Formats: sequence, structure tokens, C-alpha cells
Amino acid sequence: MSRNVIRNPILRGFHPDPSICRAGEDYYIATSTFEWFPGVRIHHSRDLVNWRLLTHVLTRKSQLNMEGNPDSGGVWAPCLSYDAGIFYLIYTDVKSRQGAFKDTPNFVVTASNIEGPWSEPVYLNSSGFDPSLFHDDNGRKWLVNMLWDHRSNKNSFAGIVLQEYSAQLKQLIGPVLPIYKGTALGLTEGPHLYKKDGWYYLITAEGGTQYNHAVTVARSRQIEGPYETAPNHPLLTSAGNPELELQKAGHASLVHTHTDEWYMVHLCGRPVKDKYCTLGRETAIQRCIFTENEWLTLQNGDNYPSSTVEGPDIPEQPFPAPPEKDDFDCSQLDVRWSTLRVPADESWLSLTERPGYLRLRGRESMSSQHRQSMVALPQTAFNCSAETALEFEPEHFQQMAGLILYYDTKDYVYLRITHDEELGKCLGIIRSKDGVYEDSLCAPIPLPAQVSCRLKIVLDREFAQFYYCVGDQSWEKIGQSMDIYHLSDEFPAYIRFTGTFIGMCVQDLSGTFQAADFDYFEYITE
Repeated sequence: MSRNVIRNPILRGFHPDPSICRAGEDYYIATSTFEWFPGVRIHHSRDLVNWRLLTHVLTRKSQLNMEGNPDSGGVWAPCLSYDAGIFYLIYTDVKSRQGAFKDTPNFVVTASNIEGPWSEPVYLNSSGFDPSLFHDDNGRKWLVNMLWDHRSNKNSFAGIVLQEYSAQLKQLIGPVLPIYKGTALGLTEGPHLYKKDGWYYLITAEGGTQYNHAVTVARSRQIEGPYETAPNHPLLTSAGNPELELQKAGHASLVHTHTDEWYMVHLCGRPVKDKYCTLGRETAIQRCIFTENEWLTLQNGDNYPSSTVEGPDIPEQPFPAPPEKDDFDCSQLDVRWSTLRVPADESWLSLTERPGYLRLRGRESMSSQHRQSMVALPQTAFNCSAETALEFEPEHFQQMAGLILYYDTKDYVYLRITHDEELGKCLGIIRSKDGVYEDSLCAPIPLPAQVSCRLKIVLDREFAQFYYCVGDQSWEKIGQSMDIYHLSDEFPAYIRFTGTFIGMCVQDLSGTFQAADFDYFEYITE
């Protein structure tokens, strides 16, 4: 039987920090969601070739309260594992991230079914981020995480620490043991433990999550160490190879298939222009083997990521493609949608007050880290388009609604309907670029009252062109084609971690909660 071919990235657009696990013949990948809610996306596959977005883990505010979290805070690097019929999800909810200190409380939730319900969170520790749970074959469980050192003249990435976890007591027990300092690449993080043939293998990310990113492997006969770094270090990196399609390769986890094969999922990025990755950090997969001396290596014989990979000895099992258009005919949001920091609730979002429409009530501005009324999905292709139709009757310039390209509170481009004292209801484009606000990108266009308006954006790599249509008229351009490479991880001076989202939003800065009704949303990729 000829093998299927896996084409990377397997999860396109903002799907960073993948953690893969197997339950029987089903495979699941958990990825970071940062300030987007619900927390932790779970993708499912039965062949490692075809993947579908299945569910989210953290769906209640009691599990994840991110109101007030900073940009690129929230859920960092979850770890998904499965043992004795129970799924475990370990995650960090980052409350501060700039400066000397990082506030990084770590939690665990469990479920007997991957689709939930998931338990209330159990607090673990706050000593660092990227926590991971390892289930030893003797029944003991161990937590590893990177240790953060805030002190001056110290290595902030102070190494990997280990502590036992008691599933019965639901708490960490015993001493905290430092087990690995890392290599000269530095910035040691993202630890995962595995066991094979009496060896404990420690997989870490090093070099930082940008263009020097790498995967490091070390091993020991005892779980507490000492760990020896692999002679073929690093196992995986894109550093020094700008011609590769997949850049930033690092932050990996392993899976042993039910067909006795080994694969590694890892983070990657694809620049749209120069060093800028508007799609954010994505998930790719590589086929691995163990050498005669029991070291892990890539099947391609090198340490760089391949764009195409030989699939496992499993018949291909595809899933239906998700629909391009959401007509908002259901009473609950589709699994693809995310909101900022807080869950969707009836105080600001409804799919039932006007059946067939998504009603959003305006709340805080695009600068808010608390209560924005935004519903969005990740951009997953360099060339794509998004379209919506809305009914909105603003009465004041502080009321806005429309179609937005959003990275974070400092960077977005927004085609919005608002009110002007002279023009009345009108349409225009506003933008924030590294926190600098602009609202004179084009002349505002008057709109008739009580008439639906369709809005569209067409993305061509680092360029975006907006369109509008009133009633049954034809599409017309609004504004000039503009570059959007600032909607990327790499644009500002201080590193950030999410990709571009496309969505619908409403603001009412007057505090009267003016609503907009969205008839549909269509997202098409090339």
C-alpha cells in the first residue's frame, strides 16, 4: 500500500504550541489560544493527514477568566495527555508578561470524553510556564515546566524543573527537582517527557519562538536525571535556512501511533513578506525514527522541517470541509468562532433574539483588554476573502460596527459603519498601527438609513482591499489597497504571539449598548 502524503502546515493560521496525544486510534492536537475564548482548540484526526476542529477545552469563565489579561497573555502552551481512560489538559493563564516578572498560574482539568464536559480547574503552581504532565508506566505522574528567574544578571529561562503530581490528592507533592539547564541555544522552555525502552526522553524548545527556534532532545535512565543532550542537537530547526517554506520550527511534542510509528508535531511560521508572518505561528508535523543507539532523529536525515511528509501506515480518513458560509441559523455559535477574553453570553451576543442573525451589542473599544464585542476566526490562508451583511443604525460617533482584521489592541484595520454629525450614517476605514490610531484613510461614504450594508475584504498576501455594497447594488471599492504586514507577530519591538483574525464587532463607547445584526459571514480561501 502506498503511503499518504502529509502536507504542512497541517493546522494553518494561528495554531501555535501544538501538543499531540493518542487515545486508541484517534489523534488529538491541543494548541494555544492566548487571549481568545474559548480556551485551547482541539483538532482531531484518524490518519495524521486530515484534521478537523473538534472542540475547545476551556468553555466556562470558572475555568478561564481572562478579563483584563494583556495582549498575548492568557493560555500559553497547553499539554494534552491521555491515561487510563482520562484526558488531562495542563495550561497556563498568563496574567502579566512584560518586564522582569511573569505571573503564570498553571492549572489542570480532566475529562473522560475529549468533547467534555471538562472539570473545574485544579491549581498547580506558578513557578514558570509551559507546564506538561507525564504519566509513567509505574503509575506515577510528573509535572515539568520551565522555571522563570526574574532577578537581574540571571538567566531568566532558568531550566526545567520536575515535581510529582498526585491524581488522588489533586496537588503537586514532593520536592521540586531541577533536571535540565538546556544548551547554548538558551531560552529553554516547552518541556515534554516520554519513555521508551527504559529511557526518559526530554523534548524542549530552545532559541526563542522566532527565527532561531529549535527542538532539543535529551535523555536519562532516571526521571530525575541527569539528562544528556543528543549528539545530533538540535533535532529540528529552520535557523540559517531562509529558503525553507517552514520557518521558526520548534516547540514540539511526540506521538507513538497505533501502527508503531513516531511523529512529531511542531510550531512553524510562514513569512508573507520579509520576516513578517501575518498568519501567526502554525502547526506542522514530521516523521521520526529512533537510531540504533536509541536517539530520536527525523526520517528526512536532516534537522530541518519538510513541507511534505510520508504519512503513517493508516488508510486515509478525510473529514467533510467546513462550510464557507455561516448563516447564523443555529442557537449556538459554530465551533470555529472565538471571542476576546470573555465568553459569549446573552448580555452582548444573541442568535435567538432575531433568528437567522447574529446580534452583537456594542461595548468597549478595540483598545480594551476587558469587554469587547467581537466574534472572529483565524485567517488561515494568504489569499482569502471575508464577507458579511449587517443592519446597524448608529446615533452617535461613539457607535461603530463592521468587518475587522484584528491582531491585538495595538494593531487592526476596521471597515466600520458609524455616525457623523454632518453626514449621518456613514462608512469608513480606521486603523491602528503599533498603537497609532488613524481614521482618515479614506473619505467617509454616506449610507441610507434602514438599509442593509454588505462589507467585504479581499486579502492578497500582505495587501488588503475593502469593498462595500448597499442593498442590491454592485460591489464598490472603498479606500486603496493597503499593506497589512503590521498584523504579525514580528512587527512591534516586543514579541507577541497571535496571528491575524477576521471577524465582526460592535462598539458603543457611550455605554448604551447599541446593537448590530449580522445576517451571515462567508470566509473563502484559495
